[in-house]
Amino acid sequence: MENKIYTVAIIGTGARGANTYGLLMKDNPDKFKIVSLCDLNAERLNRYGKIFDVPNAALFLDENEFFKEKRADLLVIATQDKDHYGHILKAFKAGYDILVEKPLTASRKECEELLAAQKASGRKALVCHVLRYAPAFLKASEIIDNGVIGKLVAINALERVAYWHQTHSYVRGNWRNSKTATPMILAKCCHDLDLLQYYAKSTCESVSSVGDLAHFKAENAPDGATERCVDCPHVDSCPASAKRIYIDTWLKNKEPDRWPHNVVAIAPVTEEKLWTAIKEGPYGRCAYACDNDVVDHQFTQMTFSNGVKASLVMTAFTYGSGRRYHFHGTKGELILDEAGDGGFTLKVFGGTPQQVTVDHTDDKGYGHGGGDYFLIKNLYDMLSGKATARTSFAASIESHLMGIAAEESRLQGGALVKVHN
Repeated sequence: MENKIYTVAIIGTGARGANTYGLLMKDNPDKFKIVSLCDLNAERLNRYGKIFDVPNAALFLDENEFFKEKRADLLVIATQDKDHYGHILKAFKAGYDILVEKPLTASRKECEELLAAQKASGRKALVCHVLRYAPAFLKASEIIDNGVIGKLVAINALERVAYWHQTHSYVRGNWRNSKTATPMILAKCCHDLDLLQYYAKSTCESVSSVGDLAHFKAENAPDGATERCVDCPHVDSCPASAKRIYIDTWLKNKEPDRWPHNVVAIAPVTEEKLWTAIKEGPYGRCAYACDNDVVDHQFTQMTFSNGVKASLVMTAFTYGSGRRYHFHGTKGELILDEAGDGGFTLKVFGGTPQQVTVDHTDDKGYGHGGGDYFLIKNLYDMLSGKATARTSFAASIESHLMGIAAEESRLQGGALVKVHN
């Protein structure tokens, strides 16, 4: 019997929904067929309608019209964070299986409601914790589970956001304000919380967290700074300059569909489009004159029910990006650093430190160290009944509760908060 080709609808045709998951599905025509799209942006909607060969009658600017009937077997939900909860409920009610971007919600009550809604619907669901599918992060779990470093005692995790990524996503961009998005511990560190819980192999008992917005605010603006970068005397010297981050970097490669440029201007990106965007749009605002309120650094400590301890440092103040995980066991240490080649340093006590490499030949060059590619592969296997959902709602909700507890703690000045009330 031939494998089934699953029909797919996508709501939210941005950098993740269409330009990542959509393109991955388009590259697997024997497994997926995109048949309907919904987005608030007409230009973006029409562009991906042509790329995916979706008829105009199946393109929707109005989500209410889109949800009037079930359009496909699978719905990809890649809308803004605050919209996920409502779109998930509508999807389950319509009878969709779903692939949904994280975070699902920033509410304890809504976590319970989403689990109940999935159970009542009987539908399958996968959350896009893509690093749980990346070869390097899976290799770390394999080494730990095989007892190479003994019993796991503690994990130190570092999330280097990078100064330019902070200004792009969390100062000027869609995740800048917790009232319209979610707290940064969920918006940015949902990957990390999920991984820490996955490595600890336990529910989390308690969390404490501190952090705030230290730098990207009005009083720290350079002298004479203007509201928009293009008019500013510091346009060629300020590290947060939109010209430097978008125009100057794009001119080095001139890739028409490269992130983050394809977020600032609708692809195919051109220099002219980028200039227009930073002169008129939100990504050209002074990084010290935006409506951002999310933190630019946060330190979180976690105690898991089995005794494993973990710390997570998230900071904007790094030159480059990439995570660093340091695992401490009773027989040795393991260090994974994305800033290098994605390999490991293994230090077994009494032995000689060694490098552990990771084979990336099967990841097809997609993002998140191959995580995007293997997520879609697991999605198909889940839909076909050949595999379980590695990042199911049940698995994902635990890390969401950790993030919610961390934000509660931060707002209380670092008080110890129980993850499960």
